[in-house]
Amino acid sequence: MNRYAKFCPNVFVAECDEKHEKGEVITLETKYGKSIENVVFNLVASRGGKFYYSVVRADGFDYKAFCESRAARIQGFANTASRASDVAYVASSKDREFLSMGEPVKIGHHSEKRHRRIIEQAQKNMTRSVELSAKADSYESRLAYWEEKASQFNLSMPDCIGFYEYKVEEATKYHEGIKCGEIKKEHAYTLTYAKKARNEAEKNLALAKRLWG
Repeated sequence: MNRYAKFCPNVFVAECDEKHEKGEVITLETKYGKSIENVVFNLVASRGGKFYYSVVRADGFDYKAFCESRAARIQGFANTASRASDVAYVASSKDREFLSMGEPVKIGHHSEKRHRRIIEQAQKNMTRSVELSAKADSYESRLAYWEEKASQFNLSMPDCIGFYEYKVEEATKYHEGIKCGEIKKEHAYTLTYAKKARNEAEKNLALAKRLWG
């Protein structure tokens, strides 16, 4: 049985009992028992009689598409909460003209029940409007997170090699600039952090080539 296995952050590979060729379409089973067709790229490891391949879904649904779908779903939630907030606000203002007169509740008068009901409904609708508005804001915050994720590259994407080549070039240039004094150190650990960033970029590029090269 072929199944998904975690290879590194953001990347799941195919764990297979048999060897496969690049471009071959194989079916992988998720931990929930769902079967998904994938296209084989590279053999990235073999151990314990198992073969591990980088793969992409045959239907084209990748990390970017996942983030975009999440963003679209949250945008829908935000729009629904915002519209409901507006409806509640309008409802809270229904008797504004009457309430704005500051007429006191007349205890024992036939209008007492209606007056109290108007005040209670206005307060209830205003509270609901505020709560829904806050909910919409919360969704908007989550929306920004997923929109940013959708615009980022990571190792799960076959076209990420160019991105990581650029990151290596950028990190190398900065590190060499710190070493030779062309770039001023910001603090005592600037060179250490620059070297660490360069190593990380080179590691990611090597992984990208291993997965998708």
